[in-house]
Amino acid sequence: MAVIYLKKAKRTAATGEDQTAATVKKMLAEIETGGDTSALSYAERLDGFTGNPVVSRADIDAAAEEIPARLKSDIQYAYDRITSFARAQRASITEFETELSPGIWAGQKLIPMQSVGAYIPGGRYAHIASAIMSVATAREAGVGHITASSAPRANGLPHPAILYTAHLSGADTILALGGVQAVASMAFGLFGTPSANILVGPGNRFVAEAKRQLYGRTGIDLFAGPTEICIIADASSDPAIVAEDLVSQAEHGPDSPAWLITTSRELGTAVAARMTRHISTLPEPAKSAATAAWEDYGEIALCDTAEEAVSVSDSYAPEHLELHTQQNGWYTDKLKNYGSLFIGEETTVTYGDKCSGTNHILPTKGSGTYTGGLSVHKFLKIVTTQRMTREANRSLGQTAARISRLEGMEAHARAADIRLAKYFPEESFDTRPI
Repeated sequence: MAVIYLKKAKRTAATGEDQTAATVKKMLAEIETGGDTSALSYAERLDGFTGNPVVSRADIDAAAEEIPARLKSDIQYAYDRITSFARAQRASITEFETELSPGIWAGQKLIPMQSVGAYIPGGRYAHIASAIMSVATAREAGVGHITASSAPRANGLPHPAILYTAHLSGADTILALGGVQAVASMAFGLFGTPSANILVGPGNRFVAEAKRQLYGRTGIDLFAGPTEICIIADASSDPAIVAEDLVSQAEHGPDSPAWLITTSRELGTAVAARMTRHISTLPEPAKSAATAAWEDYGEIALCDTAEEAVSVSDSYAPEHLELHTQQNGWYTDKLKNYGSLFIGEETTVTYGDKCSGTNHILPTKGSGTYTGGLSVHKFLKIVTTQRMTREANRSLGQTAARISRLEGMEAHARAADIRLAKYFPEESFDTRPI
């Protein structure tokens, strides 16, 4: 039986992309040409910001004084778990050298990037956890210089909790800039910061598009867009919890997809009936954001079998994927495409978003088919080394020369020939192609 949609999304992640791309392209070109002045012009126009965007140590210290003790404790709780997980990730990949055959050694080295630009959303919400996810993870990788940037509030500074957390996490420079102007400033090395080797962190569609357009000139963590949640649920699931979890991600913004895949019509119908009720009790601006997101991007897919549910989920490649079924182990084994998997009712995206330990900067818009989320590994260049003995050149040189000539690359072949002639002057070798 074909998949039945009890609710079908009106829009997709690609809606409005062309207009966003044109706007971002213009901004990046102007900021690259105009430098600090152009970036500040956009900051004033879009955020009403004037002044020095480089946050001083005095302002960071003052922000720390504003943070209540319990919030500091909560931030430390999240920081400890996120850095512990990042440290374990770093330990999972090592440098090595191995002898492939007598006299031929090949190795792997891990070199941390020299500079990182970490975007921390601070517009609609103060994303404290994002500061830890991006900055602390880069610090655990051994990055040289970390620039963090977050939108200013009315007082000209980012949210005090963001300042406190970014500093705790290891940011070397903090900029009071948001949006495209922040991404451009970090990429182009404005305001006395080094040009970023890689740009990381979540953001709205303009931030995501700026990173996409800059990719190649600088690295990026992943191609991303508005946050997504998908839940696979069966008849055993609690519709109240499923609905609450869908709403929890829809509140991010009006273009945040929330998908339910279920093998139970009763469960799907019950969740659909609850969504408006759950959303209506939210405060603003979360209420308006979730209302629009569910109306335009919400979806409930009814599947005949668990296999069909897996197929639909893998086609979405959702950023966050929750399992609320009696076959969670089976689904865990079968599912291939997602950013992060939350197994069982006891585990919610909220925990991963805030403090459980895994990174919440994850692939969206289908990119979960080819990449995972942000990790220590994203900040490490995995490079290779080779070294050989003269004796190893006897077989290595002949083989390389023959392959090179077969490919029509004579200069390559001669680089092998000259070594064979030097190291084995009394011998002759057949380095002709077939």
